Formats: sequence, C-alpha cells, structure tokens
Amino acid sequence: MRTRRIAAAAAGLLLTAGLSVAQESTAQAAAPCEGTYTIVVGGTGSSWNNDGFTGNIQQHVGYPTQIPNGASARAGVNELNRLVRDQRAACPGQHVKMAGYSLGAAVVHTWVTENWQSFDNVNAILIADPKRQGPPGANGGAVPFGGVIGAPLAGADRFFGNVPVKTICHWDYVCDESAGIWTYPNNHIRNYPEDFNMDHHNDSASEQWYNGAWYPA
Repeated sequence: MRTRRIAAAAAGLLLTAGLSVAQESTAQAAAPCEGTYTIVVGGTGSSWNNDGFTGNIQQHVGYPTQIPNGASARAGVNELNRLVRDQRAACPGQHVKMAGYSLGAAVVHTWVTENWQSFDNVNAILIADPKRQGPPGANGGAVPFGGVIGAPLAGADRFFGNVPVKTICHWDYVCDESAGIWTYPNNHIRNYPEDFNMDHHNDSASEQWYNGAWYPA
C-alpha cells in the first residue's frame, strides 16, 4: 500500500520544475535569418519568459505546462511545430537548434520523432528527457507512469531519424528510473547548472551525456 501511495504521489509530481508562473502564450518579435535559429521549451510550471534557458536564443515556446500530461505535451509539440515552420518559411536556409528540459524535452523529443522526415537542417538538445530510452541506465520516468500521463508524453524511444540529438541525464529519476525515485526532485532541479546555456551546445552534436560521462548516441 505504501508503494502505491508513493507511486501516485510521484505521478503527480513527475517533471515538476518547481515553478508556479501562470502559463501564457505571447507574440515575440520575428527572429532574423542570420545565424542559427535557437528555440527552447521549458518544463512543468514554466512560462515562455521564465523557462531557465540562457544564451543566444531567438524564441521561447509558450504552451500549457501546469499539468504534465499527454495533452500538455501535444500542445507544446503543436506550438513548436508552428514556430519553427513559420521561421523556416521566412528563412529557408537557416539552421534550427531546438532544446527542451523535462516536459519540454519530451516536447522536443516528440517533435523530432514526428518531423525528421519532412524537416532538415535541425538538431536537438534534450535535458532530463522523461522519454529517454536506456541504456545507459534505464528508461525515463514517462515509462512507469505512461498509463497516467498518456501519449505522446508516455513511453521511451530513440526515433530521431537522421537528426543529431544530444541527450543529457545526470542521476535523475525523470530521465533514468535506475537513479531511484528518492533522487526527485532535488537532482532533477539541481543537476544541470551549465546545460541551460544554449551557447554550450553546438549545431551538430549526436551523443549522450549520462551521469557525467560521454556515450555515443
């Protein structure tokens, strides 16, 4: 019985980033066509103007983040898709670098899975991705709670086609069940201090960083 209570509580907390800002979509200025178009997606409880990402960023994605479930992930995927395709229509030759954290990583993950065949010149950075597929380690936390949270947030895979994807997971239950549920939320919130700086990620990395060590993608 105690195990069931822990699991239920964890399902409710899963992917929470510790923020409580009300989510709103907002219009942002159109990005220029020069250089890389960098677009980021925050985690649960974040907003477009408070998602934790830093560096040279052209677009922050606004989507409903208060409840981490399949519906919120789908809304995020749809908004990410709209923004990057509008930018690509305006700037056909521009490279797109997209990144997400936690629930936002699941959004970017899903977008790549669904769009790699029809969208080129793009790469992705997934930080604490609940849809991360092991090894190394185990699958992300979206697997045991799949029946609660629903698609497309549920499950784990590496269906990235030819898109370069950099995955980062450090002693964190959200992206690695083997880390143990007791590591949440502390490790999930504190273990990525440098990774939110988008200037630290290049446009072509295809690799995994797991518990501080490098692994091939």
